[in-house]
Amino acid sequence: MSKKILVATAIGAVCLMAVTACGGNTAGSTATGQPIVVASVNALSGPVTFAEASQAAKAVFDKFNADGGLNGRPIQYEVLDDKSDPAGATAAARDAVGKGAVAMVGSASLLDCEVNSAYYEQQGLASIQGTGVDPYCFTTPNGSAVNAGPYLDSQLTLTYGSEKLGLKKICGLLEIAGSTRPAYQKAFDAWTKATGKTFAMLDDTVPYGAPDFTPYVVKAKEAGCDAIFSNGVEPDASGVLKAAEAQGMKDMTFLFLTSTYSVQFAQAASFVGKGVYVPAEFSPYTVDGIAANDDWRQLMEKNNIPLTSFGQGGYLAATHFLETLKTIKGDVTHETVAAALKAQTKPSENPMTGTPFIFGAGDSHSSNTAGWPITIRPGSTTWESAADDWMTVK
Repeated sequence: MSKKILVATAIGAVCLMAVTACGGNTAGSTATGQPIVVASVNALSGPVTFAEASQAAKAVFDKFNADGGLNGRPIQYEVLDDKSDPAGATAAARDAVGKGAVAMVGSASLLDCEVNSAYYEQQGLASIQGTGVDPYCFTTPNGSAVNAGPYLDSQLTLTYGSEKLGLKKICGLLEIAGSTRPAYQKAFDAWTKATGKTFAMLDDTVPYGAPDFTPYVVKAKEAGCDAIFSNGVEPDASGVLKAAEAQGMKDMTFLFLTSTYSVQFAQAASFVGKGVYVPAEFSPYTVDGIAANDDWRQLMEKNNIPLTSFGQGGYLAATHFLETLKTIKGDVTHETVAAALKAQTKPSENPMTGTPFIFGAGDSHSSNTAGWPITIRPGSTTWESAADDWMTVK
């Protein structure tokens, strides 16, 4: 394991991973003053859900409030469901503004950034996404996601596959939501430019939630590929594995994204071919000995929140927000919060990520550029580390 993510000093660990203990709060004195409203827009219902991000952010805020809040003022966290629907996302954002939110923190949605980024900019409202999904989460002035996102994830997993695993013929099964196709192509082009490798076959017609992935897997088999890349979320990735098993593709390697990284996925993966590989966007929580996850893990277990990368993202989004909140002098408004975030010039180090987080000025924000390769090996039902350190790409 890298020294970067192993045991920190007692003081450093407390200040890095338990932000509520390093401010000026009165520990043990529950905040009861005028609430500071913070909101998030999330896919809590619909075909794809990301509940753990907002749950984790709420757990951070609840702990902050229990420890005294900001000079006695608690965080009032409004968790809004966009129902994975554009109209729902639009309504949720306006609901947040109507409630007086000073910032959006911990959002996890397929649609929020694309649908609402222009509105957030118009309102002067900053957003720290717990799970950035669509391209606008990484390319707009008022939003900054704590995760690497599916596009950089794609470049990371393809690079690991071609350069570390030595895979020669990678087939791509690509699912497209909204206007994400150009963003994925940019990631593929970056992989090709850096490595000289290209897809042996790329099918970008794969639907989200396909009832049967057999036709797409057969294309990869007929193309003679030694690996399948898929950007599908957990249920779809499971569908790809099941279809490959039915086709007897024991010599196939699978390159997936962080969205598949969960204990449940590994336990259900009865077939993984020659192995499943994923670039974890945050410190792998299934690997023993990583002290970086200790505070997050304890908080999740205390609040009965499933351990997932989405939960890590929500935790980090709330943690970074609270660090910024404590720097504000005077009134806490959406204007002062946005100004404080955009004034950042020093990155915020946290051992849960391979690169430090920063909001800062600029028209785009994408500070997380690292992934920790992890794998499910043949015959195993657990995720293991597949590297000794973070890998990064540009």
